[in-house]
Amino acid sequence: MSKNLKGTNFLMLAGLCLMISGIAIAEDNNKEQERVEESGNVMKELVNSPSGVPISVLNKSECVIVLPSVKKAGFIIAGSYGRGVMTCRGGNNFDGPWSAPTMMQSSGGSFGLQAGGQATDFVVLVMNDKGARALMKGKAKLGADASIAAGPVGRDAEASTNAAMSAEMLSYSRAQGVFAGVSLSGTSLGPDGGANEKLYGKKVEAEQIISGSAGAAPECSKQLLAVLTEKSPANVSRGK
Repeated sequence: MSKNLKGTNFLMLAGLCLMISGIAIAEDNNKEQERVEESGNVMKELVNSPSGVPISVLNKSECVIVLPSVKKAGFIIAGSYGRGVMTCRGGNNFDGPWSAPTMMQSSGGSFGLQAGGQATDFVVLVMNDKGARALMKGKAKLGADASIAAGPVGRDAEASTNAAMSAEMLSYSRAQGVFAGVSLSGTSLGPDGGANEKLYGKKVEAEQIISGSAGAAPECSKQLLAVLTEKSPANVSRGK
């Protein structure tokens, strides 16, 4: 085989590898965008359902985490993992508009009996500054690094129990269209650095995304931010 032919074959192979890599990167980016879009769908249904999250409780939250279709193994959930997004109210005091989403990941925990092992959506409301900052800095174990309780459901419900009133986070689940408050104690939650890099096209920290210094919110987060802005435009928790 001539040197020219070998060189041509090498260039063709190199070009094919680059094309395959480009396709793989695009597919990865699509997965992150789809996760953000699905998070918007989950949040829309949760705030519009008569049995969903009370707006009065959402109005007191600093951040919202959505984990759409968390995958589970087994009937009684012993080990679970999921990926989703977190958006927080902007500003040092969490009293500004909802931020661009940072990608999040969860692992561990025991969720109990969840719709016969079906995939379940989870939503976590972060109710104070301490809980929000703990999640942005790194993986936090719920129930240990940050307190968590099952959130109240229904439009007119309030976080009236002592556990819910004092918890740093309130959590909800949706399985087969049914919303419920559910405790995620024992679950670890934190930023997904790899997913953030794919979504924003560069390495960014969760705090940079929340503060707005990482750039504008991606188009795929339009519905999520629109729903939260419409339903809860201002933080009404004490001191805000």
